[in-house]
Amino acid sequence: MLKTNNLLCIYQEGFINMGEEIKNSFFCDDDYAKFHDHLQTELKNLTIAFEQSQFGCDEAMCGIEQEAWIVDEHNLPVPKNEYLLNNCDCEFLSPELAKFNIELNVTPQAISGHGLRDMHTQLDQLWKQCNDVLSNESLRLYMTGILPTVHDDQLVTENISPLNRYFALNEQVLKSRKGKPLCLDIVGTEHLRSIHEDVMLESAATSFQIHRQIPVNKSARYYNSAIILSAPLVAASANSPYLFGKQLWDETRIPIFEQAVEVGGYGDAAHGPIRRVTFGSGYVRENVLECFQENFDHYPVLLPTSLDDKSSFFPHLRMHNGTIWRWNRPLLGFGENGELHFRIEHRVVPAGPTSLDEMANAFFFYGLHEYLSCQKVAPEHSMSFSEAKNNFYSAAQHGLNAKISWFEKGKVPISHLILNTLIPFAIEGLNMLDVNQEDIKEYIGIIRDRVETKTNGAQWQKACVKKYGHDMETLAGKYIEGQESSLPVHQWVL
Repeated sequence: MLKTNNLLCIYQEGFINMGEEIKNSFFCDDDYAKFHDHLQTELKNLTIAFEQSQFGCDEAMCGIEQEAWIVDEHNLPVPKNEYLLNNCDCEFLSPELAKFNIELNVTPQAISGHGLRDMHTQLDQLWKQCNDVLSNESLRLYMTGILPTVHDDQLVTENISPLNRYFALNEQVLKSRKGKPLCLDIVGTEHLRSIHEDVMLESAATSFQIHRQIPVNKSARYYNSAIILSAPLVAASANSPYLFGKQLWDETRIPIFEQAVEVGGYGDAAHGPIRRVTFGSGYVRENVLECFQENFDHYPVLLPTSLDDKSSFFPHLRMHNGTIWRWNRPLLGFGENGELHFRIEHRVVPAGPTSLDEMANAFFFYGLHEYLSCQKVAPEHSMSFSEAKNNFYSAAQHGLNAKISWFEKGKVPISHLILNTLIPFAIEGLNMLDVNQEDIKEYIGIIRDRVETKTNGAQWQKACVKKYGHDMETLAGKYIEGQESSLPVHQWVL
């Protein structure tokens, strides 16, 4: 099992969300040229590492990132993450883009045995520790994909967390767009349009990110499988139906994030096929090194900050990868003895409604991921990338009511697919990973009951609005009551 003090190096690749602060937020032409040269050198060295198999063991390790809101007694967002960071004696917290968001992390674990349950226990302990600190200011944490009570006028630069990396991100995104404002335009059940002169729309979306260390010699299989299973994961976990009082997609986080940092590749292709927040451009063929090559070939450097020139630890490669947000992002990390490893960061799952729901989603992901990745015939040979992509956006829009294409079954209701096919696959995959049987039964049982009742977070929120009226403060109040009950969302009483 990895030691606690190894957490930061394990997660350092996701730099923009967690990691060291950068030295400055403004850059000159020379900074870009130097950074590009370092990238080129490090990519060559990583290619050599692949060729010479310079990677550590392939133990099935897992990790999670929990994003959350800080709210007051009326469940309105409060820009107080600095207060929490200063008063909570814990290395597992980091600020998010907005002052009213925070990120919680736990010690990475082996998936086998009780590893997943141990992560859940640590997350709950950290959540309680944060709430104990916040209670002194009559504040608390709130986990959801989108806070129903957040207003457009709160997503402003005055509420950016005061760190160079966030000011630099905002500056460079706008520079890449030649000053053109960002336009949020989402058509769902209703239509929402909002214009922003900054990247703060991104802070409206909070997630529960799932990490899985993968075998390097099978990295293509594991990466492609994560892409294929993104649709059922986002459908089962959808929890973001409202933004600024408008009912949009069941998982509105997806279009928010894609449009909030709408910057493309070379040639000012912000509205072309190459985007920095993306489902991806296709499956990989041989290994995930192809993603890092694509990063170099198609994405201009966004944050050319000065880094220690330690090419053996690939700081520039990891920084650059951290500014390209694939929904399934391959990450390069290091063990406590400096050995290289790769992992998948599965970014499609929203935060909430409870940690129990979230960990059930994690069990579902790990089981399906292992099962699909270990099939004799690679699943990507039977499902085109365009089908997987269409499935993903259909599931994000319609949640458990979506219909998707699934191999030889053709077009099927996703809820039926999960119950009759994917849950058995997930159980088999978890057994392959040697996960504790009682844990499998409990957490996968939550997925089964949630889908049978068609009550994920998005459906519950819509039912609440239907019963109590279109009042986002009432919705938020009912939601936090359910969250603090610690019952999974399908057991919440309206």
